[in-house]
Amino acid sequence: MDVDLIPAPRELRTGGGSGRVRLGPGTRLAAGPGTEGVVHWLRATLGAATGLPLAEGDGPLRIELGIDPALPPEGYRLDTRAHPVRLAGGSAAGVFRGAQTLRQLLGPDAFRRAPLRPGRDWELPAVTVEDAPRFRWRGLMLDVARHFMPKDGVLRYLDLMAAHKLNVFHFHLTDDQGWRVEITRYPKLTETGSWRSRTKFGHRASPLWDDKPHGGFYTQDDIREIVAYAAERHITVVPEIDVPGHSQAAVAAYPELGNTDVVDTAALGVWDTWGISPNVLAPTENTLRFYEGVFEELLDLFPSEFIHVGGDECPKEQWRRSATAKARMEELGLANEDELQSWFIAHFAGWLAARGRRLIGWDEILEGGLAPGAAVSSWRGYQGGIAAARAGHDVVMCPEQHVYLDHRQDGGADEPVPIGFVRTLEDVYRFEPVPPELTEAEAERILGTQANVWTEVMESPARVDYQTFPRLAAFAEVAWSALPAPAERDFAGFERRMTGHYARLDALGVAYRPPAGPRPWQRRPGVLGRPIDGPPPDK
Repeated sequence: MDVDLIPAPRELRTGGGSGRVRLGPGTRLAAGPGTEGVVHWLRATLGAATGLPLAEGDGPLRIELGIDPALPPEGYRLDTRAHPVRLAGGSAAGVFRGAQTLRQLLGPDAFRRAPLRPGRDWELPAVTVEDAPRFRWRGLMLDVARHFMPKDGVLRYLDLMAAHKLNVFHFHLTDDQGWRVEITRYPKLTETGSWRSRTKFGHRASPLWDDKPHGGFYTQDDIREIVAYAAERHITVVPEIDVPGHSQAAVAAYPELGNTDVVDTAALGVWDTWGISPNVLAPTENTLRFYEGVFEELLDLFPSEFIHVGGDECPKEQWRRSATAKARMEELGLANEDELQSWFIAHFAGWLAARGRRLIGWDEILEGGLAPGAAVSSWRGYQGGIAAARAGHDVVMCPEQHVYLDHRQDGGADEPVPIGFVRTLEDVYRFEPVPPELTEAEAERILGTQANVWTEVMESPARVDYQTFPRLAAFAEVAWSALPAPAERDFAGFERRMTGHYARLDALGVAYRPPAGPRPWQRRPGVLGRPIDGPPPDK
């Protein structure tokens, strides 16, 4: 049995002990204090795949789970050389990360939902693994506003994240093209804002349309279920509600939120094409109170430290024409519309801080100054992250030219709806989240890194799979493993380990892009994209 773990552990030793450890009907799970949730997950997941009862208790054939405070919080130590198999973590999260490694060691069939050959014994290779993550923020952002993903698909992605030791799910819930979360005090946000009458098919320059309505939203109970499901997998869900731009769906539902003195907001619908809508929120007290009501309900649903407020790509033209916006700037002593956006973001940074939470937003929120304690998602290259870290703000590195997984994976003509730069599996594997310009102290501000999946041209879960995998596996190794400098990384070794990992993805039903290129049904001939030629910028 090959030991082809992804992400690569810090230390792996093979051999010793009895050579192979068998798991069979008599194998038991022994849960030390604090590991009961991991045992529940193991029994449900491995029990389904193997058909083994994995009863709790002691016995000569057992897997012991325990917490060792000497280990890092998400670190673990796994010893499979003999019975009892021992798995210890610095916390329950560390034990859970180790359980993912244990599952990988059992082979691809351990990722199925029912046993292929009931009654067979299972074998573990004789190894010891000592491991811990490089970054504490190892994220995936999923945009469900442009194309809605039903709840079961979101739960599936949480499982896929867990299998790759990712731990932050950035849930992009609102945009111009849809509002996806129930807010009970504002029912029109979902009654009106959650669906659009038609959808552009392909890039916004494409002449093609899908003329059927598109929509969907998560009830508050759906959100509670998603958050609880994530927590069982030691994944934090960070919601994003976009302000003050990317808000046309909200304005379509409640026209008074828009700049009513310069545009007929009552005539606006949920946007049906892609790009950046000019219809942004009005900088009024009414708007602030409305969104405080939205965030009050969100805080009850999401216990995360961070709440993402977007803050990116906010066109200022309506504010320039608006007497209301001009009066607000004069009242506040602001020099221009950029400072007005900074004031808008600062209001919610303070509002969230007063409730024990922290604001995070895209790197545009740096413009005009940022409140202490707020954090930055650096997407326009590295420079926003560098500036934020030097200014004392925490940073999540997610530069578009490296880890936007909506960008195309190859330059071939059969690549479906080609968007952006070519970002191959190897390109993602050689991504380095920490800019070398930072001092050691400044680099400590880099919380971690995140891959982003924007779904404008992803009309189905299968398309999301295609764009996300296998590159998310490479990203997971960058986020977790202590890799050398990008040029020195062993991509050939990673490719070899991916050979085994593709079998796991097959067992999980992931519609990934094969190494040789898209399968016939994964292509989208004739659908216009937006490819960018040449290598992406370094910074």
